[in-house]
Amino acid sequence: MLRILVTNDDGYRSTGIQALASALGELGEVTTVAPTTEASAIGHALTLRRPLRLEAIGDRMFAVDGTPTDCVNVAVTHVFHGLPDLVVSGINKGWNLGDDVTYSGTVAGALEGALLGIPSIGVSLRQTRGEYDFTHAARAAAVMAGAMLRQPLPGRTFLNINVPKGEPKGYRVTVQAKRNHVTSVSERHDPTGHPYYWIEGARTTGNRTIGRTIRRSATGMCR
Repeated sequence: MLRILVTNDDGYRSTGIQALASALGELGEVTTVAPTTEASAIGHALTLRRPLRLEAIGDRMFAVDGTPTDCVNVAVTHVFHGLPDLVVSGINKGWNLGDDVTYSGTVAGALEGALLGIPSIGVSLRQTRGEYDFTHAARAAAVMAGAMLRQPLPGRTFLNINVPKGEPKGYRVTVQAKRNHVTSVSERHDPTGHPYYWIEGARTTGNRTIGRTIRRSATGMCR
């Protein structure tokens, strides 16, 4: 039976990771190892200056008080005691496109799996309003995972799948987009009058998507 590792950056309590684990159960035995608390926008960070704790939450579900990259490494060495057959990270609330993949903890989970030689996928869902429905995104992830296992990608390559709201009508493969952006950093003051700074987000001033072929890490757009 295939051994599948599921992780994310929203934490093990996220409904997105639960939907993903359920859908991937059709392909093999799923083990979830995810952050104890939300670790969004943490990128490909490793925790090197404090110990990590691994907590058993339930049947094949574990929490690590660290980053998604920590979770993959702890899972490989102390849960699976070897490499799983597949790593899937997500489902993230919101797209991970263009240059933003460098910040994404969701993408970092898949990247770490790929660097370890494991077929890996990152999954994100775009929904502008209302409660998130992960049903179709989870199904898309399972379909793409099955296809990738049947026809493996080149080594150290992973899929970054972005799913729009609703049921996808198909799949489109593209290369990484580029964008020009300005990060907004607001200066505020504490009660003593000392300044502090709050990063409020990045404003896109333009973006460009090139081609439809897979390169080093491709963004799979579901349409």
